[in-house]
Amino acid sequence: MSVLLLKALHISSVAGSFMLFFLRGIWSLSGSAIMSRRWIKIVPHVVDTLLIVSASALAFSIRQYPFVDAWLTTKVLALLLYVVLGLVAFRFGRSKTVRLTAWIMAQLVFGYIVLVAITHNPWLFWN
Repeated sequence: MSVLLLKALHISSVAGSFMLFFLRGIWSLSGSAIMSRRWIKIVPHVVDTLLIVSASALAFSIRQYPFVDAWLTTKVLALLLYVVLGLVAFRFGRSKTVRLTAWIMAQLVFGYIVLVAITHNPWLFWN
């Protein structure tokens, strides 16, 4: 698969993942019944799996790797923080305030990940 196609697949997956995360947050925080539908429990995992697979294939294709290249290491570590914040927002947050705070923080981390991807610079705010 060409690097251009992998990049397009990855960016599409990023957009889909964020859209689903954003909508799930709104639905969850508003107590919408849509959160109990089967598709909403499956589709985000499928999109996120496609995102991780395309990211891995893209990193391999461009010969840049986490724990070798600082910007990719930063993206991986920020992704782990994003996942933890998502878990708090959707599963483990005990109050609506905690869940809302985690959801907003996750979106900020997501934005940071995108900026690092665009600039290949993990030190965006410290240069």
